[in-house]
Amino acid sequence: MAKSRGSNLKRARDEADAFEAKEAEAPVKKKAKAKRKTKKKVAVEARMKLYWGVFSQSLKRVAVFEFDQKEEAEKRCKELGKGGKSPHFVQKVKEEIVEE
Repeated sequence: MAKSRGSNLKRARDEADAFEAKEAEAPVKKKAKAKRKTKKKVAVEARMKLYWGVFSQSLKRVAVFEFDQKEEAEKRCKELGKGGKSPHFVQKVKEEIVEE
């Protein structure tokens, strides 16, 4: 004999009720809070100053002169190169100004 349609509906309703009851028992998941966006510190640009540097052949700085004293730097370079010593050269040097 064929089962009646009413029993199938009752079984489906019972399964739906059981499913809803199971979901109600499950803990509710909380949404993760959005992290606060931190403001980045603005980097302060370092102030630089130009100098003339006298360097040896091994790139060691021998002397430093103010930027407006290029002639003195070249004289010092020639003095250090006299007598068959290793040649020296003059080059621009940038250094950071430290403010207190």
